[in-house]
Amino acid sequence: MSAPESRQRPPAEELHAEELARLVALDADVQRPPGWRMTPASAVRFIAGDAKLGIAPKFVGERAFVERCVVALATNRGLMLIGRPGTAKSLLSELLAAAVSGDSTLTIQGSAATTDDAIKYSWNYALLLAEGPSERSLVPAPLHTGMREGRIVRFEEITRCPIEVQDALLSVLSDRVLVVPELDDEQRTVFAAHGFNLIATANTRDRGTNEMSAALKRRFNFETVLPIADLQDEMALVQRETAQMLARVGIAARLDDDLTEVLVTTFAELRTGRTAGDKAIEPLASAMSTAEAVSVGYAACVQAHYFGGGRAAGAGDVAQHLIGTAIKDDPDDVKKLRHYVEQEVRGRKGKAWKDLYAARGHLR
Repeated sequence: MSAPESRQRPPAEELHAEELARLVALDADVQRPPGWRMTPASAVRFIAGDAKLGIAPKFVGERAFVERCVVALATNRGLMLIGRPGTAKSLLSELLAAAVSGDSTLTIQGSAATTDDAIKYSWNYALLLAEGPSERSLVPAPLHTGMREGRIVRFEEITRCPIEVQDALLSVLSDRVLVVPELDDEQRTVFAAHGFNLIATANTRDRGTNEMSAALKRRFNFETVLPIADLQDEMALVQRETAQMLARVGIAARLDDDLTEVLVTTFAELRTGRTAGDKAIEPLASAMSTAEAVSVGYAACVQAHYFGGGRAAGAGDVAQHLIGTAIKDDPDDVKKLRHYVEQEVRGRKGKAWKDLYAARGHLR
């Protein structure tokens, strides 16, 4: 296999290289924001889709929302994507970076262990001791590289970082300058090239996160990524994503429409606390997100392929992996899930629903 084909998950600029190349070619003689590979309108087409140009949609959301995100990156402030887990914040930031810069890999993963070194720069200590501070001994981190080369930098889960680490971004976002005090004169200051900006994501449900300072908040445009509201849109996304994941590992199985409807409906009802018939039920504390639904659907197909003699995945396979989603946050979620299947799924029409009820023994 070639290098991209051997990767578990190629970046967006490789997965959609042909579409990106077409859009860049269309914008060859059109004015673009300085440092951008394509116009803002083409960036929106790449993400939201354009049937006339044969560009497939890659993110489910209002086009106006995608437009606001793209415009934010053309301003002097960063873009902050907030929302519940599994609402595709990271996917959207990756697609935006691929469209604007052609590179989505300048990524900082926020955590309690993230330090300035992982954000700005560090040193090759062997060279540092031998030669002293120099550009040769400096090891650039994503922020340093993005500013120098004029590319989008992604900061995932920024609120997981300590506040003092977050606030290291203040001068960068205000003055577009990064100072390396160890270097001499001209090398000391990195001025952001055209095209540089920052996309950060933050999870609104995680416990133990660090609130951003008011000063840092003022340097971002905030946008909330909402769960997918339309059942058909969510079904199409789950089928598309599972199909792509299965294709990468050489499994020909796919989620059929009936099973996808059962999977997506179950997740939507347990997420919102209301059934399709508008009956109130007890929602799960766990994030019953679209991303989790994709993971369950993928796992069900893998199980059916390897342990079912290559048969198509069924509701019994889904039931076995639902339990893994329900036990993540609150032990009572397993009881809620079992109660939902026993009380709400029982009596629903359709073979897939009946199979899910018959497989309720796996929910323990």
